[in-house]
Amino acid sequence: MALRRPAVILVRPQEEGNVGAAARAMANMGLRDLVLVEPAPALGEVARAFAVGGREVLAGTRRAGSLAAALAPFQRVVGTTSARDRDLPRPPLVPRDLAALLAADPQATAAALVFGPEASGLDREELALCSELVRVPCAPEQPTLNLAQAVLIVAYELHLARLAGAGGGAARAGEALASTADLEGLDGHLRRVLEEVGFARDTSFAGVARDLRQIVRRAAPTRREVAILRGICRRVARGVAADRGGAGKPPRR
Repeated sequence: MALRRPAVILVRPQEEGNVGAAARAMANMGLRDLVLVEPAPALGEVARAFAVGGREVLAGTRRAGSLAAALAPFQRVVGTTSARDRDLPRPPLVPRDLAALLAADPQATAAALVFGPEASGLDREELALCSELVRVPCAPEQPTLNLAQAVLIVAYELHLARLAGAGGGAARAGEALASTADLEGLDGHLRRVLEEVGFARDTSFAGVARDLRQIVRRAAPTRREVAILRGICRRVARGVAADRGGAGKPPRR
């Protein structure tokens, strides 16, 4: 997944402790570029105390006189909102869906995540400057998050996507993910084995096969993992053939 690390823009943050905590959240998830839109508090001991391991992020903070000025270098702008009843310019994504959208952009695309003030969030004019919107689903009894919490959740989902490399499964450094052709071959192999062991006994099998296909896609296996699964299928097919007295026959592929 060609997913660049976006900048984080905090618009008119009110508390320096929240800025420090946001810097720590960014450092936890591998983000480094923090921009504050004025008016924003001075960053002193309180911000540094909340930043802990994110002090390097805090030290590199840049400031902009307006949101428009802060956004000037960026091509993809993602605004965050907690509102459900606003007349939003477009339906918001959930953070988990954001990674795929950013990864689909050309690799050189500069992206920014924009978070509004603690008390009010981004206003309609500011939301209109964003190419996409994101909302973290919360319980209706408490629908808003602390600023740093919101930064952490969105950054966390992007960090998971970078680790996964293709939007699913755990990171497996150095291993090539299976191609669509590889996965289709596995689909067919699984289906044949299930037919041979008598699993395809009624009309529900088509739905089961479809569900298996979706499970495999979500897992995003590597080519090596597909080879292991197909090896298991071959052994199962041989065992079935042996039980039926057909051990001398070549295994079906």
